[in-house]
Amino acid sequence: MTARVRAVTASVDPQLCISDLQSLLRIPSVTGDESSVARFLAGSLRAIHGVRVEELFPTLAEVRGDPDWPGEEAPRTSLPIVIGRLGRPGGRRIVLVGHTDVVPVGDPATWSVDPWGAEIRAEDMYGRGACDMKGGVAAILSTLRAVVASGAVDTLTGEVVVAFVPSEEDGGQGMLAAIRAGVTGDLAVITEPSNLDVVVAHAGALTFRLTIPGRAAHASRRREGISALDNLLIVAEALRADEARRNADETDPLMTALGLPYPTILGVVRGGEWASTVMDHVVVDGRYGVRLGQAVGDAEADLRRCIEAVCAGDPFLRDHPVRVEIVGGKFGSARVPSDHPLPVGLARAAEGIIGRSPVFVGAPYGADMRLLVDQGRTPTVIFGPGDVKWAHSADERVPIGQVVSCAGVLAGWILSEFGDARTV
Repeated sequence: MTARVRAVTASVDPQLCISDLQSLLRIPSVTGDESSVARFLAGSLRAIHGVRVEELFPTLAEVRGDPDWPGEEAPRTSLPIVIGRLGRPGGRRIVLVGHTDVVPVGDPATWSVDPWGAEIRAEDMYGRGACDMKGGVAAILSTLRAVVASGAVDTLTGEVVVAFVPSEEDGGQGMLAAIRAGVTGDLAVITEPSNLDVVVAHAGALTFRLTIPGRAAHASRRREGISALDNLLIVAEALRADEARRNADETDPLMTALGLPYPTILGVVRGGEWASTVMDHVVVDGRYGVRLGQAVGDAEADLRRCIEAVCAGDPFLRDHPVRVEIVGGKFGSARVPSDHPLPVGLARAAEGIIGRSPVFVGAPYGADMRLLVDQGRTPTVIFGPGDVKWAHSADERVPIGQVVSCAGVLAGWILSEFGDARTV
């Protein structure tokens, strides 16, 4: 590393990074309710010298009317987007992205800490969204502060654009609206959790709803009815077999290394109205994987073929077929070549800071990356603190050291891309 790069990475303030993350975690921002955290982030960006801040509030009708609208699952009345700009506009542009929404807490009794308390234990900070992805958001704030504090901002030959977007967890309409507002660039990094490896490819996912019929009967004459719950078991078995086939067909090493790159789950089950009545219907919401390189519509067709085959093979379901609906987020897949200058340059910058060369990996989840790649025409990777195994879980956590290191890597990488890093 040159002296300038060393200076900018050394300018990351760990205490400010910790303070930012604690403040973020103490603001509940469950999907659909991101206004408070957006205000905090806008104020934080304004406090960084030289950062030009925009707050966008696109109308929901406008976003939902977009032909590439990625769906939604949570009710909302606004879509607050915060954009910060640093450096010289008009030339090359780096985009840093973080989403502001988090999933619900679930049963608080399953947590050993206050989900909104931002408690620190050993080397980790705990709280809903710590891993997914307020740790990455805090890293972005520290990145900008380091660039400014080191004086490196005066050497930048391009512009850094930061976008904090809502609604990632239920489809990504916040990212799409930001793209339509001009948040695109030459290179982009999303600081989702990657354990400081570089995600160059990710799968996608569809949220579906199945309405599975049965025939009601009194419990005392249950054999004269047909339980929708029993039919659900038939459907679930077929979905598990379909999952096995789709994953066995994958040959790309980035995805086969994951073991199960395209999972199918049933996440919500609703049914029954009376304890002594055979269920006449069950409604199930679930997630269906979109394969790498597969169009979302083709994945939907795979799902529908699976359910149609189940119905065709069952005497009752043949005449009373399962209804299939796509009801929520539609996450496509995305990929950037492993030899692209973006992952190569980012990994080179990271090696001198984290003491190892990041691995280029694939991910089994959907992300805003595919919107930047496909709709924004911006080469994008994921690089951020935390292990995705803690995302959406009780006692969600992120290693504080990784948050600080992520900021240092990004600051050094920005300078190597846009600054006069050759100058001592």
